[in-house]
Amino acid sequence: MTDPHNELRIEQVAKSYGPGAPVLQGLDLTVPGGALAAVLGPSGCGKTTLLRIVAGFLRADTGTVTLGGRTLAGAGVHLPPERRHIGIVPQEGALFPHLSVARNVAFGLRGLDRGKRRRRTEEMLDLVGLAGYGDRMPHELSGGQQQRIALARALAPRPALVLLDEPFNALDSALRAGVRADVRTALRLSGATAVLVTHDQQEALSSADLVAVVRNGRVAQCDTPQELYRRPADPWVAGFVGDAVLLPATADDGTVDTPLGSVALVQGTTAATGTVLLRPEQLELTEPASGPATGTVTDIRFYGHDAMVTVTVDGLHDPVDIRAAGPLAVQPGDRTGIRVTGEAVLHSDDLPIS
Repeated sequence: MTDPHNELRIEQVAKSYGPGAPVLQGLDLTVPGGALAAVLGPSGCGKTTLLRIVAGFLRADTGTVTLGGRTLAGAGVHLPPERRHIGIVPQEGALFPHLSVARNVAFGLRGLDRGKRRRRTEEMLDLVGLAGYGDRMPHELSGGQQQRIALARALAPRPALVLLDEPFNALDSALRAGVRADVRTALRLSGATAVLVTHDQQEALSSADLVAVVRNGRVAQCDTPQELYRRPADPWVAGFVGDAVLLPATADDGTVDTPLGSVALVQGTTAATGTVLLRPEQLELTEPASGPATGTVTDIRFYGHDAMVTVTVDGLHDPVDIRAAGPLAVQPGDRTGIRVTGEAVLHSDDLPIS
């Protein structure tokens, strides 16, 4: 359930680092109270600049930032970071090395007596799954444990908003998914609104309630992970949030004709001709004579749970990728048929592709 008292609103925020060097160009983003939003985009798109403006470390050139209806930044207003009631989880934890875990967590609990500080610290350690670790020093913790302590420290003063600046970058891939899940659970239990800045598409889609894709200093699309993946705003967004198969196509009464056959259109598609978006998992390998399209397997990349099969399709200039689960019956050089399943999104060709 969202909390309107913790809603974050960013409106028309712009920031340049000098003449001809705009970073944010009128960016708008609303994060409902209690939600976790991921800000996703390529390097240089303005993600970190946005986070620093919300935190109060940078001043925006124009625009406003409000939290729970309270203006943090705007015309004539710039609250310093310590007055914004925002918790920050930086990259690699950044714990104080000379303080114990408990003292790190309690660092921001000023104004409380010793008993209340101790109880709140214990609550936070329990929340992040590290009860009993209070007497340890940061160097005695693993990287994942340090990140969870950093989250506990950020949540201890009960902030209205938590900002996470690519906090899982330093973790190896085997550890990252588990820590991500722990952090997501702790944030939900705390009820805080949160913004996760990341360049990792899988991290954004698997962790967040909302994903805002930033391109050239603006939000290109903000939606739930499922809708963002299923109905991207344009081909560029489609390719940035996942593997995409892009084909020329023409709409025809609720379906679209493509070089791979006829496909049902997602409801609400209005373009008549353009580029159709399919995901590799929508394509199936068939016997060469049984599919509406045929081609030659040119490459196979095996990932354990599935494999990506690249096929050069007869009559199509660019090869297509097909995500196949289970044992493969083909190898490079084999002929294969291709069949499309599910629905497709058709975009007008005047929308961005790259």
